[in-house]
Amino acid sequence: MSTRANHPLQKDFNGHAVRELATRMKQMDGPLLPILHAVNEQFGYVDERALPVIADVLNLTRAEVQGVVSFYHDFRRTPAGRHVVKICRAEACQAMGAERLIGDMETALGVKLGETRADGQITFEPVYCLGNCALSPAALIDGQLHGRLNAAAALALAGK
Repeated sequence: MSTRANHPLQKDFNGHAVRELATRMKQMDGPLLPILHAVNEQFGYVDERALPVIADVLNLTRAEVQGVVSFYHDFRRTPAGRHVVKICRAEACQAMGAERLIGDMETALGVKLGETRADGQITFEPVYCLGNCALSPAALIDGQLHGRLNAAAALALAGK
């Protein structure tokens, strides 16, 4: 995966904004998950440097915050590419050619599954069921669900 230090979509870390957001939300019941979701939404990912700030505001250890971030796969640890392609890897999609689709997409996009291309244009991720089994193989491309995909259709949808 591309590192934060050289990722073209990397934004400068704003600890003050993270602290302000966490402070504003800390009175909620169970504030950690809503705060992490808000950070992920506002910045596009949860920067490693945000963890001690959130921990401090909530009087938690950094390890407690880290444990929650690492447990939930929806929290990005690095910025996503301009286009995000999520290919379903559940059984129905596998039976209908998801593995071939993944291979074809890796070749065409120039990025392996689970990575972001060096130019920051494409993030290619696995997902384990989109609930679109009748139309497999399925993918979520830039937040839109698509089914009965082949590589040509998926590439067109991803803007390649």
